[in-house]
This record gives sequence, C-alpha cells and structure tokens, in this order.
Amino acid sequence: MWMRYWKSQRRCKRSGGARLTGRMQGILAAAALFALPFAAAAQERDLAVDLELVLAVDVSGSIDADEARLQRDGYIAAFSDPEVIRAVSGGMLGRIAVTYIEWSGARYAQTIVDWMLIEDPASARAFAERLAMAPIQTELWTSISNAIAFSMPKFADNRFEGTRKVIDISGDGPNNQGGLVTAFRDRAVAAGITINGLPIVNDRAGPWGWPPLPDLDLYYAACVIGGSGSFYVVANSFADFARAVRQKLLLEIAGRVPGDGPERIFKAAARNAERKTPACDSGERRVQWLLDER
Repeated sequence: MWMRYWKSQRRCKRSGGARLTGRMQGILAAAALFALPFAAAAQERDLAVDLELVLAVDVSGSIDADEARLQRDGYIAAFSDPEVIRAVSGGMLGRIAVTYIEWSGARYAQTIVDWMLIEDPASARAFAERLAMAPIQTELWTSISNAIAFSMPKFADNRFEGTRKVIDISGDGPNNQGGLVTAFRDRAVAAGITINGLPIVNDRAGPWGWPPLPDLDLYYAACVIGGSGSFYVVANSFADFARAVRQKLLLEIAGRVPGDGPERIFKAAARNAERKTPACDSGERRVQWLLDER
C-alpha cells in the first residue's frame, strides 16, 4: 500500500512539474515575442555620426573632361589627406558619413559613391579608391535646383543619423534649368539641411561662347548657400580646386564657419560693396536670351 502511495505521489509531482515547465515555457516564449520588435529596432537603429555630407559636383556642359577630372582628383586627394582624416577623428563621435554625386541639367544627377562611413585612414582611403575607379561623364545645362532635389531624399533611410546634415555644391556657373534655385534651397533649409558652396571662378567661355557669370561667388552667397552655419569657399580656377576642397572639408567636418580669422578671405568678396550681386535668375535669363536670339 505504501509503495502504491509513494508511486502516486511521484506521478503527481512529475505531472505538476511538467505543467509548471509548460507554463514557464509559455511565459518565456511570450516574453521573447514581446522583445523581438525592440531587439530588431536596436539592430536597425541608425548609426550616429558627426556629419552626413552629400558632395554634389557639377559636370555640366561648361566643364570639359580635363576639368571634371581635376574636380574628382581634388576630392580623392582631400580624403587621402592626413589633416582631413584627423579632423574626422577629432569630432565628438569621430566619424562621418559621405556620399558623392555628380549633376548637370534638370534630367541628370547620378550617385557615384553611395553612403560610406569614414572614421579612420582605411575607410577614408576606401572612399577615395571607389571614387577614383568610377567613370566620369559630363552633360549639358546647369541645374543646381535639381542637384538639391536629388540630394535631399538621400538623407532618408541611409542608416546614419548625423548631428549635422550638409549638401556641399560645387560648380562653375549659375542655375539655368529646372526651377529657381532659391526655392529648392529654401526647401532644404526648412528640412534642417545646410547647403554650403564651392564656386569655381574662371574666365573660360561656356559651350555656346557665353562668358562666365561675373561675381559667381556672390551669386552662391545670395542664391545657393543657406541654413545653419552655411558658407562658401572660392576656387580661383579649376587648378585651384584641390586646395579649395581640402580647406572647405576641414571647415565642414569640424563644424566651423569662416569668420574674422584666417578664413575670412573666403567671404571677403561678399563684403566688397563695389561689386554687384547677380540676380538669382541670371542663368535662366541667359537661356531665355539665347532662345530669343534663335
């Protein structure tokens, strides 16, 4: 009798233990399912960086193949420069995200190097190498407005979250296609994006014999750049582009704005009262004049 009682107690304990284990498994399973969205969110969270930077480079008809190569080589040299790399590592987070696009008219803008993280010499070198390998193409017309429109969505879903978001536009002429540049600039600024500029001042005529726009730097100051801490750096010819790119990147990466220190020369032209700032539709007026002449 005692043996039967003892066996029945063992069966009861085993049964109760199994039920308890089953309940615990259910609880654990439910907890795991509850935690899955949070784990996924943690894995998919954007990587924090000091700067999200779109490099938007003009390859319009006024730029020949040699000049396009000088621009490309300027950026390759800049991202191989130890001082630029030190500027990256000297940020609060010590890393930035960069993408490189080339643009011309209202129908042409192309991503040459998609978003890459730069945080050390190896990653900077990898960016420069990918840029060096990409073919170079030039197209007609100049649409800074399209360059901005193409660049703005690139900040969404790029897996980075920058303390600052900057579109860096370089070019050798005014907007002449694709909508007024000021309207697109203002949309970018309203979205919290800063636009900096690198006007290439030169005296070479365009493809239809047009002379370059006088005071292009003032045009960039009035019509292109905008947003918190915006500034421009002048390249005094395509041969000067590499120097200007390096200087501008050092300022952008460090989050500095040219002021009354050594960098004041970059904005000195804008404070020269003897020069006249071109109208923001100067390029469009030139195109209309050409069409009327025909």
